[in-house]
Amino acid sequence: MSALPLVSVRPTLARLLPWFLRFAAVVLLTSLPAPAPPRATPGPDQIVETQHPQMCVHTRLIDEVDEWKIQRSLQMVREMGAPNIVEFFPWAYIESTEGRYDWGQADRIVRHARNQGVRIIARLGLVPGWAQQGADGRMTLNTLPETRYADFARFAAAFAQRYAGVIDQIIIWNEPNLAFEWGYREVSPAAYARLLQAVYPRIHAANPQAQVLAAPLALTLEPAGSPAAMNDLDYLRALYAAGAAHYFDALAMHPYGFTQPAMQPPSSDRLNFRRAELQRAIMVEHGDAHKPVYITEMGWNSSERWVYAVTPAQRAAYTLDALVLADRWPWLRSACIWVFRFPAPTFSYPDGFTLVDTEFQPQPLYLALQAHALGAPQEARPWLPAPAAR
Repeated sequence: MSALPLVSVRPTLARLLPWFLRFAAVVLLTSLPAPAPPRATPGPDQIVETQHPQMCVHTRLIDEVDEWKIQRSLQMVREMGAPNIVEFFPWAYIESTEGRYDWGQADRIVRHARNQGVRIIARLGLVPGWAQQGADGRMTLNTLPETRYADFARFAAAFAQRYAGVIDQIIIWNEPNLAFEWGYREVSPAAYARLLQAVYPRIHAANPQAQVLAAPLALTLEPAGSPAAMNDLDYLRALYAAGAAHYFDALAMHPYGFTQPAMQPPSSDRLNFRRAELQRAIMVEHGDAHKPVYITEMGWNSSERWVYAVTPAQRAAYTLDALVLADRWPWLRSACIWVFRFPAPTFSYPDGFTLVDTEFQPQPLYLALQAHALGAPQEARPWLPAPAAR
């Protein structure tokens, strides 16, 4: 048998060598450790300089992955001149397993807020899965069976005790007059009154100086019997009728302006910023004139994607007018603007509420609020006069 011819492998190796080198480079680069994120070491303690101590902004720090973004957000809050923030502390995040608390992210937020001289108003809510067992029908993360009220009260007491003297204003739930926020159950002022009754004594036992804030109500003109929501004024009256007055120290409010100017007079058939005055009147009617109010969300939206939005110039003018008006309300303790910044863009109309974008670039309203907080004269403020209302 004749021998097989020898074939040289050198040309083949020459062709494959660049690919081997590229593959090796990719493996090397992907195996290298990722660069460390910027450090978030607190510096010297700061003080917020402002001429408007009621000014406040709602942050969304609980979902930040990088600690330096928490720090930078709070630095910019201080630099804007807001001495207060509202922050959400979800029960589902902190006690995802029954009886085991993870305070890590909450502690980071509190540490950086104290370092920047910013006080926190806390909102509690969002139900962990283990506490929803036994719930019937459709559920959301806001579905809390009444049999679990005691578990939520225990968590709220643990929160109040841990942050006593640092966080002394605690909001219980959010907009319970909306079916979605009430876990797709029938909206029930009486059921929410029972939640306050369960929580109130536990919080005060844990922190006698705490203020329990009844949940802010969504402004709505829904008719009686609507499955989606209950008119906020009707809900507040029903809450008093259920005996809730004994179980909250202050009322939170959400008087959004929608497309209306801040100074538009209030009316029971109209949704606007001064609807806060109608809710306040109900408090007075029921003997609660001595209790303060905290506006924990307010504002106007300048998105081009939303029917209830206004122009950026209108947004600035209406917001500043609202803060001037709020300064005249002796019963008001804070006026918190929604929202400072989202951890990631929503690519929809909620981005039109932000004061700072995801890259920490300030929106025009941020600069307007900063000028207001520092007492800059009107002619020095960096925006154009608002066009006529739509």
